[in-house]
Parts: sequence; structure tokens; C-alpha cells
Amino acid sequence: MLRCVYPGTFDPLTKGHEDLIRRASKLFGEVVVGVADSKRKGPWFSADERVAMTQAVCSEMPNVRVERFSCLLLDFVKQQEASIIMRGLRAMSDFEYEFQMAGMNRGMDPSVEIVFLTPSEKYLFISATIVREVAFFGGDVTRFVHPVVAEALKKKVEERKRENA
Repeated sequence: MLRCVYPGTFDPLTKGHEDLIRRASKLFGEVVVGVADSKRKGPWFSADERVAMTQAVCSEMPNVRVERFSCLLLDFVKQQEASIIMRGLRAMSDFEYEFQMAGMNRGMDPSVEIVFLTPSEKYLFISATIVREVAFFGGDVTRFVHPVVAEALKKKVEERKRENA
């Protein structure tokens, strides 16, 4: 059985991420969505909140598992007994960064393959950063995220605005 790891911060999980997870679940025997702690990125949601949202969104996908990690990605991949890292590409700007990371990971462990998928065209423009920005300024994000995530974003925006008041 081929097992892949789809790592990311997922702050928050978007419909683009969800699309990639669904498509990967048809290609691989198991997909492990690795939610990175990423404290240095200053995420809006805690790692536990991001794991819970991702689990809720992926709950009807039987071969998808969600795990939190705070180590080197290649170590996490080995812990999961996976041999493939799956990454999403939206634009050329993503490609440059992902190409560098793939080269670094391949240089550190050539036994792990890196596979790139692009989201469906309707999700190519969605990024978690833009979704957070739209939500913060009161825009409707329901076209860009699962209802569970939209509700969590609404609460998080209220919380952040109270903290900054």
C-alpha cells in the first residue's frame, strides 16, 4: 500500500487543500495529512485547532488520517512509514519554493519521492493567507472553506478583534 504524507500548516484548511486531499485519497492507499506546528509562522489557529478542523473536514474519507508534527518533515514521513511526500502547486511562485524543498529533501533522503498535484482550476487562487484576510475584514469565505472552517474563522476573527481592542 502506498502511503503519502501531505504536510502543511493549514491555517486554515481551504477548499484547495481539501480538493488535493480528496484527489490524493484516490491515488494512494493512505493519505496522512501532517499538520505542522509552525509556531514561527505565527498561525491564527493552534496546532490542535488546525488538526480538529482538518479531521472534521476529512471525516468521510476513510483512508485519510490527520496527524500533528513538530519535527523535520523527513523524520515525520519515516515515523508514518510513508515513502511519498505530496505537495500542492497553485502558481509558478509555489513551484520555485517547492522545487527547492523537493531538492533539499531528495538530497537528504533519496528514498522518499515527492509528488506534486495542482488543485482544480476553481481553487487555484485560494490561499489560507487571503482567506484569513477576507475573514478578518468581514468578507464571506464560505466559497473558499468548508462550513466547519468558516465557523471557526468567524469565532477566531471575533477573538482576535477583542484582543486588539
